[in-house]
Amino acid sequence: MIEILNPPDLARAKETGALVAHILQTLKSRSAVGTNLLDIDRWTRDMIVEAGARSCYVDYEPSFGRGPFGHYICTSVNDAVLHGLPYDYTLADGDLLSLDLAVSKNGVAADSAISFIVGGSNPPESVAMISATERALNAGIAAAGPGARIGDISHAIGSVLSEAGYPINTEFGGHGIGSTMHQEPHISNTGRPGRGYRLRPGLMLALEPWVMADTAKLVTDADGWTLRSATGCRTAHSEHTIAITDDGAEILTLPK
Repeated sequence: MIEILNPPDLARAKETGALVAHILQTLKSRSAVGTNLLDIDRWTRDMIVEAGARSCYVDYEPSFGRGPFGHYICTSVNDAVLHGLPYDYTLADGDLLSLDLAVSKNGVAADSAISFIVGGSNPPESVAMISATERALNAGIAAAGPGARIGDISHAIGSVLSEAGYPINTEFGGHGIGSTMHQEPHISNTGRPGRGYRLRPGLMLALEPWVMADTAKLVTDADGWTLRSATGCRTAHSEHTIAITDDGAEILTLPK
């Protein structure tokens, strides 16, 4: 289903997007050496409940996961890149942590992800990889606007990631979003311009470039959810929810 939202829906989407951005930035500020992933999940739950919102993850049960997700946020560390199931792990200096959060409030969802390095270490390869996903995300947003096509976004994202030297996996990518978290159209992280669905005002999309340092192959963790790099290399993930407007693309999950 491809859903086109009306102006009142988009106004509510801005509120949800602001909440997601606030929660992620709060979690980033609290995530330090010695923080447990289960603490991050608990903090997320508390902030969602306090805001009168609803988690998109707790009861989420897609075909690629094992049963309901059962947690409030995805916490992916180092070689984990997507759908990281929170568990009893204490963050160490230099860990590369990706947080992916989707929340629904007043009937509209928003989805965003950030990657950052914990503690005082700044491994150059990890810094470069995070930067590449952020640049790719910005390029995808710049390519989105009324009359553009999904392939234009995919091509813009893929060009940045390829030029940075990263293999690109096409199993998982961006997606439509609105009254539910995951909708059509699928947005691959590489593609051909001028192809695919034509964008129109009222469409909401979640764009999410992610990479693994030296492979495009994923493996599923024993928990049935966490996706890791097949070689054990590090990974990074950046995501924003945007709304297509008459003037271009508006980022709904941009931190204030």
